[in-house]
Amino acid sequence: MNLHEPVDPNKPLDELTPEEKMRLEHIKMYEKHKGHESMHMEMVVILLVTLIIAQILLVEWKKRHYRSYSLMTLLALWVIPFVLSLRSQYWRFIFFWLIFSCITGLVMRKAVRKPVAGTTPRLVYKWFYFIYKLSYGLGIIGYIVMMFTFFGVNFIFNQPPHTWMDVGLLLVFYGLYYGVLGRDISEIAADKMACHIGYYTPKGIPTRHLERNVCAVCGNQLLTDVNETGVIENTYKLTCDHVFHEFCIRGWCIVGKKQTCPYCKEKVDLKKMFCNPWERPHVLYGQLLDWIRWLVAWQPLILFIVQGINWLLGLE
Repeated sequence: MNLHEPVDPNKPLDELTPEEKMRLEHIKMYEKHKGHESMHMEMVVILLVTLIIAQILLVEWKKRHYRSYSLMTLLALWVIPFVLSLRSQYWRFIFFWLIFSCITGLVMRKAVRKPVAGTTPRLVYKWFYFIYKLSYGLGIIGYIVMMFTFFGVNFIFNQPPHTWMDVGLLLVFYGLYYGVLGRDISEIAADKMACHIGYYTPKGIPTRHLERNVCAVCGNQLLTDVNETGVIENTYKLTCDHVFHEFCIRGWCIVGKKQTCPYCKEKVDLKKMFCNPWERPHVLYGQLLDWIRWLVAWQPLILFIVQGINWLLGLE
């Protein structure tokens, strides 16, 4: 498609083809901004300077006040995509966002309630671990769909490439977004729940003595020994000799992003703990999700600030 090909000015708008409409919009945009090269250069400079200053401020904020930075990042990550979807009427995203928010809100309510019920830790970890695996699966499927599109597999099913590419990008976005959001919320739930149980405190020593054959994450009895194979789940011992339900300690380390023992805070060797090659990518995946926060939570705010500066300076 040649954007510079002339369009018949006498032809009615409803008779124009999609390509002709795109060329017409391009011509109008060119005429509108013709001779504004210096203004556009100023806008580019403003954008670059704002990005640099914002990045410095965010890094310093995270370094000096990590707790407030994390809470504000979580709030922006949760609210900004919803507001943008309302504005653009993306009803599919809004539907899934409401379902996720309602269920997560109920789970978080149980996690922060005092005293913590005996079934709450397992319920909390199961929900966030399910979100974690679902987001990971969506990301992988979306990536495979996009790779198939690049290799032309879509033509075998008589499908246009843009349809498959849109589906792949959508799945990757959902996987990354809910993966990041679920991990951030699960970290808060892990801290609150463990503090209320009493075996874990962010600072200082635990307020309760860990009894024998008791899991320091959920506070429930261990039903099997370390060397036995359990019917439902196994028992796992860390290098510090503290024992846990396998599902609890996996949720604590992978879902809750903790790399220390919940009781004595000794460093956990995740590579030794998760020796299965199918589980190692989960740890790397959880680390890579941190890069998405800036893109989803802070970049829209930065671009909004840039637009406000351009408006104040009369730049278009």
